[in-house]
Amino acid sequence: QVQLVESGGGLVQPGGSLRLSCAASGFTSDEYFIGWFRQAPGKEREGVSAISSVDGSTWYRGSVKGRFTVSRDNVKSTVYLQMDSLKPEDAAVYYCAATYRVLSSLVDIATAYEFWGQGTQVTVSS
Repeated sequence: QVQLVESGGGLVQPGGSLRLSCAASGFTSDEYFIGWFRQAPGKEREGVSAISSVDGSTWYRGSVKGRFTVSRDNVKSTVYLQMDSLKPEDAAVYYCAATYRVLSSLVDIATAYEFWGQGTQVTVSS
């Protein structure tokens, strides 16, 4: 069974940075996708970024392009989300999710992912 554990959330001032980690285990294949999602109170869960374990190809939500960077360490089976220039609207619970196969057009769709972490809170406030 795939298990995902997020860490690295916290309180940061606007303009600050945080790095989230997603430690993954239990994959039965070396080919999988990891997605980062977030959900703010009263809002739907939305895709933020995704990365392929095979070729490292990435996807970003438009509002985070140039500020967030997703990366992977296949040796450690960990995916990172570096978040810079954080804005109050980035505040949410952030989740990592995994799937073995996903169409490129669906990487931002939560229902395309079978496995989920427990989430980590990111608060952006002065």
